[in-house]
Amino acid sequence: MDDLKRMAIFASVVQHGSMSGAARALGLSPSAVSQQVRALEQAGGVTLLHRSTRQLALTEAGARYHAQCAAMCAAADQARAELAASRDAPSGELRLAAPVGFARHVAPALGGLLAAHPALRLRLLVDDAPIDLIQARVDLAVRFGGLADSTWAARRLGTLQWWLCAAPGWLARHGVPGSPEQLLAQPWLGLVPDHGDWRVELHPPGAASQTLRVQARIASNNQLSVQQMCEAGLGLALVGSIDVQEALAEGRLVRLLPDWRFGPIEGLRIWAVTPQRDTQPAKVRQAIAALADYLGRQPGVQA
Repeated sequence: MDDLKRMAIFASVVQHGSMSGAARALGLSPSAVSQQVRALEQAGGVTLLHRSTRQLALTEAGARYHAQCAAMCAAADQARAELAASRDAPSGELRLAAPVGFARHVAPALGGLLAAHPALRLRLLVDDAPIDLIQARVDLAVRFGGLADSTWAARRLGTLQWWLCAAPGWLARHGVPGSPEQLLAQPWLGLVPDHGDWRVELHPPGAASQTLRVQARIASNNQLSVQQMCEAGLGLALVGSIDVQEALAEGRLVRLLPDWRFGPIEGLRIWAVTPQRDTQPAKVRQAIAALADYLGRQPGVQA
């Protein structure tokens, strides 16, 4: 490392034409610059500069050596420029992991960013199972709910609620349930784990919260599939408020008991997770900002 430093000092001396000029540019004393150049000559066993009281001149060996030192400094400047470009302008490949149900939101959320930066490429990894960010070389992952303790960095993008929904045809046959007992008597569709029971938290207005132990008639590990089966009139389902807006507007689903809260009272948090906590490249920082802006404009999502 000392040799590299001395090579850079030597190139600066030649560039500025004097020891004092290089010293001013580097923030060193002229004597310190002179010592570094002398150490470089002693280590190489050659004279690099002819010195006089008025000027410096390169020896033949010094001219050849300076060409390589200047090339090294130019490569270092280019490397710094590449880092600055990565920090300031999105470029390269952004590897984004997201659950299946969120995939349809990626295009409207990141479309503007991709259009504005042609050097930025997107690779979208869609999987409801958590992806190992390091192994899959993921730059950014969208996660929902609680996060396990880890060395990863997480930024909250927003919070959605679980809305109880049913198809109009189902309501015509069964009516609207209005009590926990009536809810238990209905067929449910849900994201049911392979182990344990499925429990639904209820927070009725003006009444104590309670938890229902629900037997799901149809279970899935994919929220989009649950919503599709609910639209088909197969039972009740809790659907994320961000996902159900279109189905409600088009009349494919009806929201039931809108004054009730379902699931955790604080809602379902949406996170942007990255595998590193230090300075993020521009492609990650601006993608997180674009996701947060998009979600902030969606009905059913709170900050």
